[in-house]
Amino acid sequence: MRKKKMFTKLLSTKMKKSCSILLAVFLFACGKGGDKLKPVSPPEPSKANLIFPSENALCTSGTVVSDKETTINFSWSAAANADSYEVLLKNLLTGVTAKQTAQSNQLALTVLRNTPYSWSVISKSQKSTATAETLSWKFYVAGVGIINYSPFPAALVAPIFGKHLGSTTSFVDLQWIGNDVDNDIDGYDVYFGITSKPALLKSNNLAMNLSSVPVSKGTTYYWKVITKDKTGNASESGLFQFTVDQ
Repeated sequence: MRKKKMFTKLLSTKMKKSCSILLAVFLFACGKGGDKLKPVSPPEPSKANLIFPSENALCTSGTVVSDKETTINFSWSAAANADSYEVLLKNLLTGVTAKQTAQSNQLALTVLRNTPYSWSVISKSQKSTATAETLSWKFYVAGVGIINYSPFPAALVAPIFGKHLGSTTSFVDLQWIGNDVDNDIDGYDVYFGITSKPALLKSNNLAMNLSSVPVSKGTTYYWKVITKDKTGNASESGLFQFTVDQ
């Protein structure tokens, strides 16, 4: 009887060990299979750095095509995890943006002479839907016999286009950024009103802002800035609008 009990106890111990081993194998197998189900996100492309044309510079380099056009080699730093780039080139006089695809970190583009542009680059990857865009740089393409160039059109900063302000807003501060390759900006004319053809609010403003402009609730306002230099050249920003809610 005693031998039978010992045998039963020994058998029970062995069965427990076997079950423990089988359970461990099962959990390991499940864990391993679970790891395979976890999707691995592809690396996202990083942001490139613009190199040429330089920011706020007069671009005299390039291959002259005609009196009206020249070809410029645009370049930027290679971005990690990117296999292509989209170059955005905006004519600041017409507001038209052209898009070109590049497989490397440089691209030759034909542009109009004596014309201001802005440009930026978007990094892309076939392995990811994510993209990364550089800051936008402005530059001026040199023209034939031009001694002094018009200022860049002012970049309107605040209020941003289409912004809605609270109904308790009584005054706004208009802000913009002006640049000129000749560094001879003489002043800014600020236009402001409730129609798409706003009236002149302040002429020859020296600062790049106009503070405490009165507004009323339930009204949409339009504004723009004309930048003037000391030789009589001028450029016009785009027209922005914002609304003070009811």
